[in-house]
This record gives sequence, C-alpha cells and structure tokens, in this order.
Amino acid sequence: MTVTATVETVANTFRSQRKRETTMTLAVAVLGFFVVTFDAVVVNVALPTIGNDLGGGISGLQWVVDGYTLLFAALLISAGALSDRIGARRAFGWGLAAFVAASAVCGLAVSLPMLIAARVVQGAAAAIMMPSSMALIGEAYPDPRRRVHAIAIWAMGGAVASSCAPLLGGLLTELSWRTIFFINVPVGLGALLLLAKSPTSPKRPAQLDWLGQLFAVVTMGGLVFGVIEAGTRGLASAPVLTSLGLAILTAIGFVITERRLTHPMVPKALVRRSAVRVSAVIGFAFMVGFYGLPFIFSLYFQQLRGLSALATGMLFLPMSLIGFVLTPFSARLAQRVGAANVVTSGLSVMTVGMVAIAIVATPDTADWVLSVLLILIGLGGPLVMPMTTALLLEHVPTAQAGTASGVFNTSRQVGGALAIAVFGAQLAHPETFIQGVRTSLLIGTAVVSIAAVVSLRLHPHYLKEPV
Repeated sequence: MTVTATVETVANTFRSQRKRETTMTLAVAVLGFFVVTFDAVVVNVALPTIGNDLGGGISGLQWVVDGYTLLFAALLISAGALSDRIGARRAFGWGLAAFVAASAVCGLAVSLPMLIAARVVQGAAAAIMMPSSMALIGEAYPDPRRRVHAIAIWAMGGAVASSCAPLLGGLLTELSWRTIFFINVPVGLGALLLLAKSPTSPKRPAQLDWLGQLFAVVTMGGLVFGVIEAGTRGLASAPVLTSLGLAILTAIGFVITERRLTHPMVPKALVRRSAVRVSAVIGFAFMVGFYGLPFIFSLYFQQLRGLSALATGMLFLPMSLIGFVLTPFSARLAQRVGAANVVTSGLSVMTVGMVAIAIVATPDTADWVLSVLLILIGLGGPLVMPMTTALLLEHVPTAQAGTASGVFNTSRQVGGALAIAVFGAQLAHPETFIQGVRTSLLIGTAVVSIAAVVSLRLHPHYLKEPV
C-alpha cells in the first residue's frame, strides 16, 4: 500500500468517526430537548386529574406547572456559564441524570407538596440541560449552514414532544397521571447511553455569579408567588404585597450587582448585541402564547366543558401536529424568504389566532372551532423558535454560546412562568371564568404583537456585530 493510499484511508476513517460522533451528539441533544419540552407541555392535560387525586385548588395546580418553569428560568443563565466552564457534555450529563431521578420521584409522589418539590428539581435539571444541548450543537456543527439544519433537527425533538404530549398525556392520564412522568426514565437513560459515545467538550473560562444567581431566584420566585396568590387571596393581601415587594427589592439588587461585578451572569458585551436582546423579547412573548394557551384550554375543556383528559388531548392534536409537520421545512423556508421574515410571520399568525379565539370563546362555542383556531398558535412553533435560535447562535461568539443560550431560554421560561401565573389568576373564580379566558387572551395578544414588531430588528441590516 502506498503512502498516499494509507493517508487517504486514515483520513476516511477519521471523517467516518467524526460523522458518527456528530450524529451521536445531535441525537443526544434532540432527546434532551424532547424530555424537557415533553414535561413542560404534558402536565397541562393532567392537571385536573392531579388535583382530584392529590388535592389543591387552582393555585396548587399552577405551582405544579410553575415549580418546574420557575427553577428552569432562574437557573438557566448560570447553567449556561456552567456549561462553558465544565464542558457542555459533562453539564448535559449531570442535568439529564438529575432529570431522570426527579421524574421518577414525580411519578411516586403521594402529596401535592412532594410533587411540586420534585417538579422544582426537574426544572433545575432542565435548566442545566437546555443551554448545554444548544452548546453541543454549536460545537458539533461549526459551519453556519450545517448548523441551521442541525438546529432544525434539534427543534424536531421539541416539536415531536409538543405534538405528542397532549394526546399521549391524555391517554396516559386515563391509565394514571403518574405514567406521564415515568415515561421520561427510559428516554433519559437512552440519552445517557448515547452521550457516553459522544466526544468530550472543551472547557472555557466562565465565572459563576452566585450573588446575582441568588437575587435572580428570589426575584422570580417572589414575582411568580405574588401573581399566583393574588388570584385567590387578592392583590392587597399581606402575603402578596410582601412577595411582590421582595421581588422588587431583589430585582434592584440584581441590577446593581450585575453592573458592579467584573464577571456578571451575563457579560456586558453579550447584552449589547442586538441579536441577544431581540431574541430574549421574542422568546418571552412566544412562550406567553405557546405555553399559556394550553394551560388555559386544558382547564376550559375539562372543568367548563366536562371533557376527559383524552378528549382534551385530541382537541390539542391539530395544534400540535402542525408544528411536527412544518418544523423539518423551517430551514428551507428561511433560505427562501429570510429567517427574520419567517420569525415575524410566525408571531403575527399567533397574534391573529389569539384575537380570533378571544372573539369566539364562549361556554357554547363548539369544541372543534377552538381546536381549529388553536392551529394558528401551533404555527408559531416551527416558524419562530428554530429560526430565532439559529440567528442567535450565528451572531454570538462560539465561546459564549452556552451563556447566550441561557439568556435566550431564561426569557422563554420567564414568559411561560408568568403566563401561567397571570392567566391562572384570571381563572381563579368559576363565576368569571370566561371573562378570565378573554382577558388572558388579550394580554397574550398584546405581548406577542409587541414581539412581532421587535422581531423586525432581526433583519440583517441590524445584526452586523462581528462574532
């Protein structure tokens, strides 16, 4: 064998191994995004059944959702820095192992406080998994064009989870609501096995801002607690005022701390990037609509209309399937008309959908009418999130991908947590339930429409910062 042939054989072997490692990395990221998204969505359909089994009013059910979302949001930025510091692969493995264990505890919960506590741990684990999964993709696909397609595949993990969660959640709830958590265990263990075959991630210098993190947790916790409890106790009650006051004070402390620290949670240079700021606004608004509406209409269909969890899941199926069907084509669509235009169109369609539902929603509205209109909300998934994510990663340095992902996903989870808190407060009283539905939809409309205008800043003319 000649030297040339030997070199070519070695090169082919290296390329083949690299391709396998890249595929493994993408598969791990997809499975991680699947379980994180699935648990965020599936619990909505099961809420009334959980309430009947473990007790607790509307505020207790809100905490089943927000216990997960709150820690998810509060820890994401630090988790992004942790991902950069110890390596995305190791961070993802830690988060996934904790998520699997917490899922098992959720399924075994014998009381509502125990379930909420396990959901809090799930949220903390998900916070570690999300930015590290995005960083893994950034490392595996340095070429921007290939990265866009990889992100589209990664987004499929969320799209599949979102599309199957309502129906599968309804079906599993008919057996036992506990199975919606147990299903995470085999999926998570499979992802851990794949992770062992993926390449080691590089470690990068990243400071952890413990004081800023403490202020962030207390601020978000106080705000969400105050809004949730305001629905049942009243805005003027002492616990609500104390909680909101504490949130304001710690928010001020957070801002002061971040300005003075040499190594804040979010680097100042990162905050100055238009892509980061605009993506944060879009992520927040998107989750208000995409996460808030399933919460509203899970209660609407089951408590007001008296439907079963399975029937409710069937009504969410068209909304969910549209994301599953269109997500694979989002990258191709962006190449034709521009990623920024796709994002703006998706937010605009969501706005139209919420206005239409607010107009027609009454106790006598046919269920199929609402099911069809919810498709407009579902369109936001494949149109908004993959392209916003791709634009963000394209316009931040690779070394800060984990932190930038943390900022982006923090904004998303804060939007989801506040949506559940605010919307749940509107639905706390049965006699004003329909009015609460309409008020919630109008609030969501305002938030998403503002984001649609802000998304115009994603045009290439505005995103000229060097990476």
